[in-house]
Formats: sequence, structure tokens, C-alpha cells
Amino acid sequence: MGAAVTPRLVDSHHHVWDLSARDQEWITGDALAPIRRNFSLADLLPDARAAGVAASVLVQTVTVADETPEFLALAQESDLVAGVVGWIDLTRPEAADTLARLRQLPGGRHLVGIRHQVQGEPDPQWLLRPDVRRGLAAVGAAGLAYDLVVLPHQLPACVKAAQDHPELIFVLDHLGKPPVASGALEPWAADVRSLAALPNTVCKLSGLVTEADPTTWTVDDLRPYADTVLDAFGPDRLMFGSDWPVCTLAATYAEVVDAAQQLTALLSESERAALFAGTATRVYGL
Repeated sequence: MGAAVTPRLVDSHHHVWDLSARDQEWITGDALAPIRRNFSLADLLPDARAAGVAASVLVQTVTVADETPEFLALAQESDLVAGVVGWIDLTRPEAADTLARLRQLPGGRHLVGIRHQVQGEPDPQWLLRPDVRRGLAAVGAAGLAYDLVVLPHQLPACVKAAQDHPELIFVLDHLGKPPVASGALEPWAADVRSLAALPNTVCKLSGLVTEADPTTWTVDDLRPYADTVLDAFGPDRLMFGSDWPVCTLAATYAEVVDAAQQLTALLSESERAALFAGTATRVYGL
């Protein structure tokens, strides 16, 4: 059995999409076929409420400018979504103006961060490009966080970017996608520790079940990776995220919550409160 449910829980990472509004071009192939359908907040709400989720963060899925205003409007009408991590083109010189305009939209006060699919960029140094650095500076100046969705080989560039932008909080999504299925730890673990050594970085305890074998994974498969970030970041710089509905490729919402609770069962009550609610509330200003 898993640990007792945390009284208040913030889900710092989930998605929604409507394929009739726009395609999700990343959902291709047989492995992702089960999630090639619409997912709405109404679909999420019963599972989130059953798990004790009091608030959530809705995270961008595609590099399309129209998605962020739509997500802000959803947050405006939702009793669940307290924050939106949106997308803008960081390489554009008007990035700061774009952020200011988003904040004037309905639900604009819910904008808490920006994310780009760096994992899909062929240049492992993409974050260090001069135009991207200018965009990151605009995100920091706006008081927003920057979510890092990267692959392990891109972590060194994340370290350098965080060093170069001490005013900006960098949030590592899904632990940097470690190779859970293979069981390998290095060089991922060393690079994660380098990132965690910087005070302006935090990490989401999310996305592990889909990096493991989706049909045979166990909590023990996830434990070395969770233990690494627990040791490196500490509970005050970790936040729980479901990665719903992507997680449903490997686990139900309840199973993801239960796995996170088992992985953190040895923490104190205050440490669990930080990881399951406090860190996300503080970092995103929920």
C-alpha cells in the first residue's frame, strides 16, 4: 500500500488538448496512439479531486502562439487551474512585449511561466544562443519561471543557462527525462547534480512512469532517479507533477500519485508538504 494521501496537493504539471482545434503533431506512432484523442479539464477533474488536488498548473504542449491565450482563458474559468506555463517565441526581439500583452488578456494573471520544446531542438546549445538568452532575460524580468523540457544530453546547456541568468528560476520538467527503462544513472545524475547546485533551479518529480517500461514498471524502478533529485535538490526545491494525460500511457492518475507518495514516504510531514504543494505554490506564485 502507498503512503497516506497528502491533505493538500498541487499538481504542478498537466496538459489538455483538443485535436479539433489544432493537431498535436508530436502524438505519432503506435506507442502514443492511446493519447491521440481529446483531453479536457472535465476529464481530469474527477481524478484530480479524488487524489486531493487543490490546484494545478496547466503546461503548454505545442509551439503555437494561440495556445497560451486559450489556456489563460481556461484558467480564468477553472476552479482547478491556478497557473499556466505558456509558450512564446523566445528568439523574437519583442518577447518582453509579448509577455506584457499576454498578461493583459482574460486570465492573464494566471501566467506563471514559459516553456519551449528544447528536447526537439537539434542544437544541444540552443538555450545559449544570443537570441534565446535575450528571451530568457525577458522571462526573468517579467517575474516568470522558465520550464526546461530537455533530454539528458542537453542538461549541460541548462546548467550554463541557469548560471548566466541568476535572476530567473529554471524548473526542470520530468527530472530531465532520465533513462529509467535502461536503469542507467550516469551521466544524467552528475549533470542533474550540477544543475541542482545552482540556487535558481528547481525540479519536478514528474514524468518518470513514461520513461520506464510502460507495462512492467515498478516503484523500485523509479526510486534511484527520485532519490537522486531528492538528495540533489531537497524537498523544498522539488514539486510533484502528474504529467497527465501523457502519464496514462503507463499509469492511471491515482497510480502516479501513489508512486510519488511511496517514493517520498521517508520524508517528514513538512518536507512532504513542500514537495506536494509548497514548492509549486512558491515558485509559480499560485
